[in-house]
Amino acid sequence: MIYLKSERELEVMDRANQLVLQVLAELGDLVEPGVSTADLDRHAERRILDAGARPAFKGYRGYPATLCASVNHEVVHGIPSPRRILKDGDILGMDLGTIVDGYFGDGAITVAVGSITPEAQRLIAVTVEALRRGIDAARTGKRVSDIGHAVQVYVESQGFSVVRDFVGHGIGRALHEEPQVPNFGAPNELERLRAGMVLAIEPMVTVGDWRVRLEDDQWTAVTVDGSISAHFERSVAVTADGPRVLGSKEGRF
Repeated sequence: MIYLKSERELEVMDRANQLVLQVLAELGDLVEPGVSTADLDRHAERRILDAGARPAFKGYRGYPATLCASVNHEVVHGIPSPRRILKDGDILGMDLGTIVDGYFGDGAITVAVGSITPEAQRLIAVTVEALRRGIDAARTGKRVSDIGHAVQVYVESQGFSVVRDFVGHGIGRALHEEPQVPNFGAPNELERLRAGMVLAIEPMVTVGDWRVRLEDDQWTAVTVDGSISAHFERSVAVTADGPRVLGSKEGRF
């Protein structure tokens, strides 16, 4: 079942996502060679708790941390560790969720660690633009598949690949609600988009093969060919006036 949110609910979700984006921005400023992913996780958890909110991921289906920190060929769900020390040339995907007054926020960014290769820079830029195009497709009257189609067409036109084993999702009183939001597929399929829907749109893009596998920890998803991957996410409300990016200034990406 798809739950349509009222304006009051959107206001609460806006606060949840504002905290997500604030903390992700702080984490981005802390990222540098020599920092561990556990250091970043501790900062994220402290900031969320100090704001009177709760981490959305910690304990979710047994996940042990507040932050998902995925390095280089790790696509999503990398578990922070004091042994994972960032080094110059890495790229780091950070996925973070919050709970504010019973409603969830969810977002992700990928950042450079020190000086990265031109290919890695382009991967990040393409993934950001793919998210922008996916958000722009989240309009009343269109369909869920139009979002993924916009992402896939752009990413593949740039010579990169879209991960298919993980998708975006509805979000609200639960972290994962219906509908699923693939980052690929044909246009004009799946659910019709209606005002009040809130979708976590999250392209995951690789420079090589789109296929992934799970590491032994059963959380960390990595590319099968070892190619680097980037991930960006925003929680987006579908409104009569167009897509509204929750937590962002003036609802824009």
